[in-house]
Amino acid sequence: MKALHFGAGNIGRGFIGLLLSQSGYEVIFSDVNQVLVSELRKRGAYTVTLANAAKDQLQVTGVTAIDGTKIDDVAAAVAEADLVTTAVGVNILKHIAAGIARGIQKRIDSGKGRLAIIACENAIGGSTQLKEHVYGHLDEETKAKASEIIAFPDAAVDRIVPIQHHEDPLAVTVEPFYEWVVDESAMFEGYKPVGGVHYVQNLMPYIERKLFTVNTGHCAAAYLGSLEGYETIQQAMADETIVRDVKATLKETGAVLVAQYGFDQTEHDRYIEKIIGRFRNDQLTDEVTRVGRSPIRKLSPNDRLAKPAMQAHERGIKPVQLAKVMAAALSFVNADDPEAVLLQQSIKDKGVRQTAAEYTSIPAGHPVFELIMDSYEAISDPRKKNTV
Repeated sequence: MKALHFGAGNIGRGFIGLLLSQSGYEVIFSDVNQVLVSELRKRGAYTVTLANAAKDQLQVTGVTAIDGTKIDDVAAAVAEADLVTTAVGVNILKHIAAGIARGIQKRIDSGKGRLAIIACENAIGGSTQLKEHVYGHLDEETKAKASEIIAFPDAAVDRIVPIQHHEDPLAVTVEPFYEWVVDESAMFEGYKPVGGVHYVQNLMPYIERKLFTVNTGHCAAAYLGSLEGYETIQQAMADETIVRDVKATLKETGAVLVAQYGFDQTEHDRYIEKIIGRFRNDQLTDEVTRVGRSPIRKLSPNDRLAKPAMQAHERGIKPVQLAKVMAAALSFVNADDPEAVLLQQSIKDKGVRQTAAEYTSIPAGHPVFELIMDSYEAISDPRKKNTV
């Protein structure tokens, strides 16, 4: 069996590629990084180290790679694959769509069987978004034929893979915990399950549980930690004040999740404590700049901060902590992050109120918006820090 995986980066190698290999797939990575492609081709194997006390190592074998810039090679791999996955970043999906579309056409022409294409991205509806990009390259007749043999099941993925600094370009360190949930309702009957994947009929509760707990909590630690000058998440989470604020933030999102999806409150509280423990893992060094990057995306109306804050307000919950984290995100400074630079320039040019309204889509004057502004003012004026 062959699996084509787009993205030979740390998540691709340390999470998705690892599980695919353990399930018996020959894994073909597609990437534009020529060093990674060359090393994977030459060695056909790499090592994954778990960030636990024992530093357990897992050997991944039976892998190779293709140059993602060579669209004919990509198309040929899609045409022959038994499974296609991605971990490239949701903004890159449009760039791999043409090769996938050409591969689907070749697959149809050759009479090859059914195929699932699963985007394992940190976004809601990643596979659905990829399908839209791919179908943009197909004519109506081909779309109709593709719908009979190509499935695009959405997925939720969760594994902390921090920025790496290894001499070996293929070595990767990941946390022991992982979760990969796939929408089974969008799979074809008779699919071969990947070991370690949780297949569910209703994906949205798992997507939002992860987004509003792991992602919200992680960026809360990053933005609040950045305000205090911490360089890593582990440093930030050694500060009990920040731990308290992160927990309070997840209490707000947890109230939304329990009300929305009927999660058991006690079980969800345990889930929050597990997530907090992951952030405090002293075997990881995860940089605040990595976790906090792309603040504009994280502040957007359907993402991890504004969406649960508005849902909390609608349910009569005052999202004070979520507002505080959004204010911290508006204060996030990182000269190496284009979105952070753009955000700070917008605040300088237009003012924080107009900038916040534009990027969160929460109208000025709304109670949640004013909570954000109150917190932002407290951040800007330390004398008011304890008044919010």
